[in-house]
Amino acid sequence: MMEWGKILLSAAVFAADQTGKVMSRTSWSKRNRTVGRKPVSVTLCHSRNEGAFLNLGEKRPAVIQMISVGLTVILTLVFILTLGKAGKHLLKTGLSLLLGGAFSNTYDRMKAKAVTDYIRFDFGPERLRQIVFNLGDFAIMIGALLTVLGS
Repeated sequence: MMEWGKILLSAAVFAADQTGKVMSRTSWSKRNRTVGRKPVSVTLCHSRNEGAFLNLGEKRPAVIQMISVGLTVILTLVFILTLGKAGKHLLKTGLSLLLGGAFSNTYDRMKAKAVTDYIRFDFGPERLRQIVFNLGDFAIMIGALLTVLGS
């Protein structure tokens, strides 16, 4: 993927996640939608998270917002500096995914003071079934893994 491809990947993650969030707020907030068949299915729903992952810091949303903006700015600078280097495709792809998810969740925090989550697993351990994710969260997790592997 060329350098522009990495930027487009970030933009695609942002756009796809924001689309899911709009669907969550407008359609799935009225009625959840199950995708797949038990025992392996997911529910598309609507949830607001004023904290970070697993609601950490939900009592201090302003602090979470500042941390989110700060980390997104740092990540953007690292991403820009990395784009100019030859090779490192796995690292750049990881940073692209991280950045797309970070921008989407930070945008939510700035605009709505909470992140919209909309994907809940209906299988696995009980704790997993209680967590609601969004596409940006998955991009962040996969991006972090690729960034570590590509470093």
